[in-house]
Amino acid sequence: MRKYCTVAIGLLLLSGCVSKKVLLQSQMQTSALRADSTALADKITHLQSQMNDLNSKIADLNQQNSQLGKQTADQQSKLGQSQQTLQQQEQTLQQQQQKLQQLQTLLAQQKNQSLLLKNKMAEALKGFNSNDLSVVQKNGKVYVSLSENLLFPSGSAVVNKNGVDALSKLAAVLNLESDVAVNIEGHTDSIPIRGKYQDNWDLSTARANAIVRVLVNNYKVDPTRVIASGHSFYDQLESNSTPEGRAKNRRTEIILSPKLEEMYKLLEM
Repeated sequence: MRKYCTVAIGLLLLSGCVSKKVLLQSQMQTSALRADSTALADKITHLQSQMNDLNSKIADLNQQNSQLGKQTADQQSKLGQSQQTLQQQEQTLQQQQQKLQQLQTLLAQQKNQSLLLKNKMAEALKGFNSNDLSVVQKNGKVYVSLSENLLFPSGSAVVNKNGVDALSKLAAVLNLESDVAVNIEGHTDSIPIRGKYQDNWDLSTARANAIVRVLVNNYKVDPTRVIASGHSFYDQLESNSTPEGRAKNRRTEIILSPKLEEMYKLLEM
């Protein structure tokens, strides 16, 4: 009986020791789990903070990207407009260069026609005294200058025989050059006129008209090509203070101009 009691007490003591050991182990594990849980919570909090920062940065980047997208779209739109403007300007420049080239071609043609006309006029009038007549090319036109001595008696607007002869030679060339305009200008010196004509305006205009009548009536020059004008003594070649100067100023100029319709049309385009 005593033997059994001893065994039972031993078992109880052993059981108590085992339970205490298990309890200590459980407490230690619980403490470790709590520490791990706290550490994990701290990590979670830190990671959440990092995630919030990253989300904020992502939002900022998205906003910047959106703004950049708008700026890029605006810049692309402006670039497109600039390219379109540039293309229009290049097209306009090309058209202007083409027009300039055409004008230069027409001017060169006019110059060549004017030179040929000058040579023809000089050849036709070569039999007359060079002191009474000159043929020059200037500003794309041909100037045939005929002195008073060749064409008219002093103070008169009636063309003399030598003048009619000279005009016949000139008309022969004009009738072959149908695209040439004819401008006839009468000029006098500054000495006041007496007699039939009121003044030098009247005389210079009458002389220009007399030349027109000879060319048109006698030699059938197309009247639609001819213009007559008088300049009195206001377009002098030399001073009217000397007899030599006044003699040079008493003249009729026949100005021949190749027609420029094509050039005017081109300039109006």
